[in-house]
Amino acid sequence: MARLAQTAGLTDVQQEILSTVRDFVDKEIIPVATELEHRDEYPQDIVDGLKELGLFGLMIPEEYGGLGESLLTYALCAEEIARGWMSVSGIINTHFIVAYMLKQHGTQEQKDHFLPRMAAGDIRGAFSMSEPALGSDVSAISSKAVKDGEEYVLNGQKMWLTNGGTSSLVAVLVRSDEGHPEGTAPHKSMTTFLVEKEPGFGEVRPGLTIPGKIDKMGYKGVDTTELIMDGLRIPANRVLGGVTGRGFYQMMDGVEVGRVNVAARGCGVAQRAFELGVRYAQQRHTFGKQIAQHQAIQFKLAEMATKVEAAHAMMVNAARKKDSGERNDLEAGMAKYLASEYCKEVVEDAFRIHGGYGFSKEYEIERLYREAPMLLIGEGTAEIQKMIIGRRLLEEYRFQG
Repeated sequence: MARLAQTAGLTDVQQEILSTVRDFVDKEIIPVATELEHRDEYPQDIVDGLKELGLFGLMIPEEYGGLGESLLTYALCAEEIARGWMSVSGIINTHFIVAYMLKQHGTQEQKDHFLPRMAAGDIRGAFSMSEPALGSDVSAISSKAVKDGEEYVLNGQKMWLTNGGTSSLVAVLVRSDEGHPEGTAPHKSMTTFLVEKEPGFGEVRPGLTIPGKIDKMGYKGVDTTELIMDGLRIPANRVLGGVTGRGFYQMMDGVEVGRVNVAARGCGVAQRAFELGVRYAQQRHTFGKQIAQHQAIQFKLAEMATKVEAAHAMMVNAARKKDSGERNDLEAGMAKYLASEYCKEVVEDAFRIHGGYGFSKEYEIERLYREAPMLLIGEGTAEIQKMIIGRRLLEEYRFQG
């Protein structure tokens, strides 16, 4: 067991789950990740293995067939999986955000209908907020739902949909002005719809098209797509929670879970980069000795390890805060911000330790170097995190003079 990124106070069950996941990562993910990533190939065998382990039901309550585990357990599992290949952790992250939103905000009928099949991995979840023109400005959503009898008609274009092709259930955030008069604050006139579809690309149900995968610099294997709604008809009982106008708050609750996951992914990628760097530093010789014996390299390793440890501690704190039922947007924002920035720095230092070989696709660090930047953007940019952190700090430390 590695010295870094240990978590105190885990139960025997949590330790057993993490040991099983780590063993799976070492045997089934790391040996094939780089080859699959270079081919941009969906890791079907790995996903099937995660399904057999029951990981798609990790946070879903036992009454729905899941394991009923905590966000902390899930985050630690995501950290391990990202250590093997970050794209795989993305596949389960979007699934869990949707499952969490259903568990917290869904009607009883929605929970009974979706959660057992999500726990089994038979339904894979994705969620969609972003659009081509809005970036981080969620209030600028232009996709719209209009009431028509017992149905809603949805029109618009969504962007950056992880699991867009492979998912069979998408939580989609759109504007819904019905019942919300003109002048209502944008975040109070948004609704989350639960959209069922067939996996695949093209027209996956009448009025809903998933174009082909977006070609990306990194984060390959997992499918990232657009989602186009053109007269998509959704029954009223597929409004998350059964009431319109609550979608923004539901999505933000889910995104807090997602930010803990992105922090966990940053920790996992950084840990793998450190492992690669410290190993290579003991294999490569210059000036008659291991480069690990040069003080400059030891300084880098010391900084890298400290960043791995600090990011892990902050991620664990954010997960435990959410598990306690307390508000954790401050902690989640800090964890996501720090872990993603430190991940980028640790990966770059490992890349530098590899020298010219780090630029070769034969070495794993080349893949990590292309993957790390995604964490700077996913679930909110660093600037968005700092805005959230700053506002919350001013709430906590309001001057009473």
